[in-house]
Amino acid sequence: MKMQIAPGIVMLGMMDGGLDLFESQYPLEHGVSYNSYVILDERVAVLDTVDVRRMDEWLGELEQTLGGRDVDYLVISHMEPDHSGALEAFAARYPNAALVGNAKTFGLLDQFSQGRAALARQTVKDGETLSLGAHTLKFLLAPMVHWPEVMVSFEESEGVLFSADAFGRFGSLNAQEPWEPEARRYYANIVGKYGAQVKALLAKTATLPIRAICPLHGPMLTGNDTERAVELYQVWSSFAPQERGVLVAYASFHGHTAQAALRLADELEARGEKVARIDLMRTHKSYAVAEALRFDRMALAATTYDGGYNPAMEAFLAALKSKGCQGRTVALMENGSWGPLAAKKMREALEGMKNMRVLEQQVTLRSAMSAQNEEEIAQLAQALTEA
Repeated sequence: MKMQIAPGIVMLGMMDGGLDLFESQYPLEHGVSYNSYVILDERVAVLDTVDVRRMDEWLGELEQTLGGRDVDYLVISHMEPDHSGALEAFAARYPNAALVGNAKTFGLLDQFSQGRAALARQTVKDGETLSLGAHTLKFLLAPMVHWPEVMVSFEESEGVLFSADAFGRFGSLNAQEPWEPEARRYYANIVGKYGAQVKALLAKTATLPIRAICPLHGPMLTGNDTERAVELYQVWSSFAPQERGVLVAYASFHGHTAQAALRLADELEARGEKVARIDLMRTHKSYAVAEALRFDRMALAATTYDGGYNPAMEAFLAALKSKGCQGRTVALMENGSWGPLAAKKMREALEGMKNMRVLEQQVTLRSAMSAQNEEEIAQLAQALTEA
């Protein structure tokens, strides 16, 4: 999608609707976009390339946008291959362009390109500017949001923040679609571990007169959407829950643990709680990680397995730890026909995370849900509601 977003500034958004897994691990229901931007002024700047999967399409759109002009600068915000995949092809087509990046950018560039992108280089530092004529770019380093070389660019005349991977979203470029759910899943799984670094970036940009945010994935944000996105990033980067509610995540082999978990979800809803139900056996853990970031409480239900607990629940808890999840209240439910250990193992995993409060009260099923279990589930729902 080609769109003029401000005088002299054009977005080249390449939609990849056929990609099923982002980074070969996160499911995509509606694909993902790779966004590049062009500033046409006395001097021409291109901000980032795209993934090799959309390289030819992007080069064609770029040539048409330039209208016969050459490129003076290619600004590299982020060296991850979904944004630098067309860099070598760009270098071959526009040999007069200079690459603009920071010292860490060019270290990664040399590793990826092995000398195949031999253009002039202009190294910038935090806060430095580049004048293109009527447009001026101010560069702000954003290390570990979410790679060490990341930087964002603020175009001063139009108030446009080119935010690299910050404020990105899975899915299409359609700005009419809800931004928040897939933006939260993107943040929680791609950027989420680096909350302190995100806060540092938000502090750098807090005084800028931002009128639009242009990320490398997903639609441009303007007006109230910009303000809402910044508010959410403030919350998410602090690891604070976005709202009150309970994630009920369960991992069940034969359905009995699932039945009990869903009974708990119903009991919670009957008490006025907002609930997200996620079957970890059939739903990718990235969705559960996003809901854990959203809500203040979790209920985890898993079967005992091989002297431990269900591998799907184990993978989910490992993902929560790696993404820095903290400060939640958790209730546990286990199932074990002969020697239940799932709750013990889940408790141990949660103890390795920061400020996780695990309720002492738990539910243990022996193969299937009993009448006593039903009463215990109601009591656990009440305890979670009061937590």
